[in-house]
Amino acid sequence: MLLSTFPILSISIWTPIICGLLILTIFRNKNLKLIRIVSLISALFSFFITLSLFKYFNIQFHGIQFIEKKIWIDYFNIYYFLGIDGLSLWFIPLTAFITLIIILISLDIKKKLAEYMSAFLILSGLIIGAFCALDGMLFYIFFEATLIPIFIIIGTWGGSNRSYAAIKFFLYTLMGSLLMLISMIYLYYISNKSFNILSWHQLSITKIEQIWLFITFFIAFAIKIPIWPMHTWLPDAHVEAPTEGSVILAAIMLKLGCYGLLRFSLPIFPDASYYFSNLIITLSLISIIYISLIAMVQIDIKKLIAYSSIAHMGFVTLGIFMLTKISIQGAIIQMISHALISSAMFISIGFLYNQMKTRLISNFGGIINVIPHFSVFFIIFSLANCSLPGTSGFIGEFMIILSAVKFNFCIGVLTSTALIFSAAYSLCLSKNIIFGTITNNKIIKLININKREFLILGLFMILIIFIGLYPKPIVNSMKISISDLLKHIVISKINYNNDK
Repeated sequence: MLLSTFPILSISIWTPIICGLLILTIFRNKNLKLIRIVSLISALFSFFITLSLFKYFNIQFHGIQFIEKKIWIDYFNIYYFLGIDGLSLWFIPLTAFITLIIILISLDIKKKLAEYMSAFLILSGLIIGAFCALDGMLFYIFFEATLIPIFIIIGTWGGSNRSYAAIKFFLYTLMGSLLMLISMIYLYYISNKSFNILSWHQLSITKIEQIWLFITFFIAFAIKIPIWPMHTWLPDAHVEAPTEGSVILAAIMLKLGCYGLLRFSLPIFPDASYYFSNLIITLSLISIIYISLIAMVQIDIKKLIAYSSIAHMGFVTLGIFMLTKISIQGAIIQMISHALISSAMFISIGFLYNQMKTRLISNFGGIINVIPHFSVFFIIFSLANCSLPGTSGFIGEFMIILSAVKFNFCIGVLTSTALIFSAAYSLCLSKNIIFGTITNNKIIKLININKREFLILGLFMILIIFIGLYPKPIVNSMKISISDLLKHIVISKINYNNDK
């Protein structure tokens, strides 16, 4: 374990949370300009702090780095225990970056601005805390606490059916997490009353125990991802959430479920992970193909991207449970890529909705004649969404398809068909919105993107293309952590084959 001399992780977690609370209390009744400045400085500072992780992270080191460990609740042996490895490294700066983007696109909001900014800043800190936590109870608290800000964001600033969407989202995720809590308490007792996640990795648990414990954890994480058939909350949440809410949901919160599979399910329950791998691969294929077909018939732009998001997350669970180094690397790259592409798409949709006040695809057409700069960005993001080579969307999915063909040729063929479906709905969306003749008089009045919006969309475009052309830094940073993770699975495969 590599000890850190500077609490980078704690600063990354608590800076946005404390600033969010200050905005909510001290600055709440101040002028809007001051609230915007404080929010922006907080997000910028948090982002630059998280970037320092790249500088000091040792890609050759086996184990956890940047460790912070102090006793928190002595009676229950609960620690404030933080640390990261190659599995979690990229998601902390990614969370801070997305939060910074959200603050930038929220600068024009006037309704309850202090509450709005503070909700996203607090949410950012809680999510980073979940990615850093190495104590089971600390992880659970961060994991569950994220529900509060996003529930408020959807329920307060969402669309006409926001209450239904917020309650449905809250109940779905809460019910799954309660099952996980029960299993965590069981692990606590069989590990000599410890919530240390790393010590849970070393437990010798019988196969039947692993199966039952795995099911409870998987339900919690599968709802969060979400994987079919536990996906029904996501389209409602995306459609009703404000643009910024959709961005944080798609870019970061869904990744908590995938991260949980890598941090908990695979290393703690390796036998059960291998036992259920074929079932989860099947569910992932259904998510990829069936949900893509649903996306193709959508008439609402936001709902189409929401279903597209579920389909692309199916690639992630497929990659994780093929249980190979390349497939898991592809899954993590796919998570990062999906965060960038889906964020860019939802921001673009929000830009159109703010001016047109409609999300029906039939109300658009020919906007390239009026707002060409925006149209170019939208086309690039649509191409990335259908995994065009040279974009980040291609790298992760290519690695997963490559692993799928080696794993089982039929699975590889089925997986690759998803590229056709995603191209179909992404390119049709661009065709119907960007090209053609202008049929709606409101389109003529559209105002092109300003400098701030150009900067935001330009940043996403640069990152999407950069990762698509040069994914090596991401791949190298996770190699050792994935190898350590798969050591658990190799032993399980041997034991499983011996039993047969």
